[in-house]
Amino acid sequence: MAAGSNAGQVNINSDLGESFGPWVMGNDAEVLKIVTSANVACGFHASDPTVMVDTVKLCVANGVSIGAHPGFADLQGFGRRVINLTVKELEANIAYQLGALQAIAAMCGGKVTHMKPHGMMANMSADNVEMSEAIARATRAVDRDLIFLCQANTEQGKAARKYGLRAAEEVFADRTYTDAGMLTPRKEAGSMIKDAASAVAHVRRMVDEQAIYSTSGKRIPCQVDSICVHGDGPTAVTVSTAVRAGLEAAGIRIVPLTELPSLRH
Repeated sequence: MAAGSNAGQVNINSDLGESFGPWVMGNDAEVLKIVTSANVACGFHASDPTVMVDTVKLCVANGVSIGAHPGFADLQGFGRRVINLTVKELEANIAYQLGALQAIAAMCGGKVTHMKPHGMMANMSADNVEMSEAIARATRAVDRDLIFLCQANTEQGKAARKYGLRAAEEVFADRTYTDAGMLTPRKEAGSMIKDAASAVAHVRRMVDEQAIYSTSGKRIPCQVDSICVHGDGPTAVTVSTAVRAGLEAAGIRIVPLTELPSLRH
């Protein structure tokens, strides 16, 4: 593994709490036994107050650090459709969702310690300075101690650091990358990695070399603080379990974001 401030340690995170009313999404109870940080939907792209309560309680019970996962107000599209908000609207949307989860966490004996934008909001802001800075400003205004969990090598990390937030650089265990270092769009073939062994090899390579590799083989150096595994889909638990086991077999310690040396106060 490349030398770095987090050498020998990495975080595993997952986007959770995405059920809504009687509709169940994902395998949260099982995934929360594997990951060390959770990004909890805040009611805009998915979830509702009761689901948020249940998810936060599971996080607390499993010793998993809690993050807000704000997205576009798009329940029908699961936050994966393009919505063009003004800067004022985007900042208000972030603050509103952060505040909602902070209140739920307080009620459940937990605390929100990071923020990660969801879906299309995340993908659009990855290469959009104005959007990333709006998200960072709103996050800092709500709580300057929050960690910004950002897609590696994107405008998100630059914005976080500009506004004095700690930035955790994230790569994806079950997603592929383009030559530009961005996630392959889900609508394209080969965007998802569903085979556990392939996901483990993909993650080990990124962690060991501190770099992203595109589908064409291009090497893009980056800092790897956190690995995202997805909690939904039939292979979610299998892939997540294999990724954690593969890293631990290599002597890598899996810790919450708040315990990574580079992100401690």
